[in-house]
Amino acid sequence: MKIYVDAMGGDHAPAEIVKGAVLAARDFDRKIHLIGNQELLEQELVKHGSVEGLIEIVHASEVVKNEDEPARVIRQKKDSSMVVGMRLLKEEPDAILVSAGSTGALLAGGTLLLGRIKGIQRPALTVALPSGKATPTLLLDVGANADCKASYLVQFAMMASVYAQNILDIPDPKVGLINIGTEANKGNELYKETYALLETSGLHFIGNVESRDLVTSEADILVCDGFTGNIILKLTEGLSGYIMGALKTAMTENLRSTMGAMLLKPALKKFKTKFDYKEYGGAPLLGIKSGIIKAHGSSDAKAFYNAIRQGIVFQEKKVLEKISNKIVEIQ
Repeated sequence: MKIYVDAMGGDHAPAEIVKGAVLAARDFDRKIHLIGNQELLEQELVKHGSVEGLIEIVHASEVVKNEDEPARVIRQKKDSSMVVGMRLLKEEPDAILVSAGSTGALLAGGTLLLGRIKGIQRPALTVALPSGKATPTLLLDVGANADCKASYLVQFAMMASVYAQNILDIPDPKVGLINIGTEANKGNELYKETYALLETSGLHFIGNVESRDLVTSEADILVCDGFTGNIILKLTEGLSGYIMGALKTAMTENLRSTMGAMLLKPALKKFKTKFDYKEYGGAPLLGIKSGIIKAHGSSDAKAFYNAIRQGIVFQEKKVLEKISNKIVEIQ
């Protein structure tokens, strides 16, 4: 397995990405290929001591920016770190690519350069949400497909079920459909049709889940269209950040609250970890023929380390092969 890292994508590239990659290479004893401007990457690698045999640089002269139009990136920035990474993936199906770059460009490249798994109608981005269970809850789609058909959502649920079985070790993942009510007849036509299809899909479908129950639901997988999922994801991130900031302000208002905060520090640290995207690493792009892990745009070294770890397990467990087998089985 080759591990490729887009070292030029994200808010903290390349410094934090290089740092995370070096940590991962040492801890997992894996060679990692950093793709990007060779001179810049060499300058960063010097800061981390000897990396001989652990890190290799693949030079790419261009960088994909968030404001770049996704489809044009593939045609006009052929020597960008992201596009070079995808071309390498196409040559080596067992490799993985980790990138914190433009989501739109990553989706366009994954679809146009690598292609979808046979039988999969649309790829989907999956993220792990904190939950009241021992394992996180998978939410998809969170932005790959703003407009969906009911058959897309059923396939999202199927792919996430395979992922949950292999990555989260959940034997029979429970699937919930995000909706405005728990009754079967709730929602618009898309969600009513999806409900009916999920009932006969052979998946462990437990019905509709309202947004207020996202964290407390027994569902292991929550399915929705990409427009809804992206709003949920960004609301969750924003609310989590606000709560953490408000807590910090309240606990440092005076000497008494500061002393109380010191006593609560271990519990608060554990609470913060549960809501920290860095712990989960990234979002797998399910449905593409190759293994792509989309790291958060503001990922630091810790987040990238975990994204690389996630990618390694993703390929070791042969998730793509199992999704391909599952789609054949249900067709």
